[in-house]
Amino acid sequence: QVRLVESGGDLVQPGESLRLSCATQGFTFTSYHMKWYRQAPGKERELVAMITKEGDNTTYADSVKGRFTISRDDTKFMAYLQMNNLKPEDTARYYCNVLLGAVEYWGQGTQVTVSP
Repeated sequence: QVRLVESGGDLVQPGESLRLSCATQGFTFTSYHMKWYRQAPGKERELVAMITKEGDNTTYADSVKGRFTISRDDTKFMAYLQMNNLKPEDTARYYCNVLLGAVEYWGQGTQVTVSP
């Protein structure tokens, strides 16, 4: 059974950092790209970052380039999102995502709130 479990969200002040983690199980982790999405209240879910299955290529939303870093640990079947210099507009629920064939899988999300 495919399972994605996010953790690491918190309430932080602007300028601080957080590291989100995504624990995975139920699929061959090394065979799939991993993604992080976020959804703020009243807004559509947006793609934040993606890392290829090889771990050699990453892409980011323009709004987070230079501040966020996606990574993966294939030995632990984990994906991460390091978020630096957080801004109030980064406030959202963050989701880990994997596309297996034609089926997308999501975790339950982890809440990040950036507020003075």
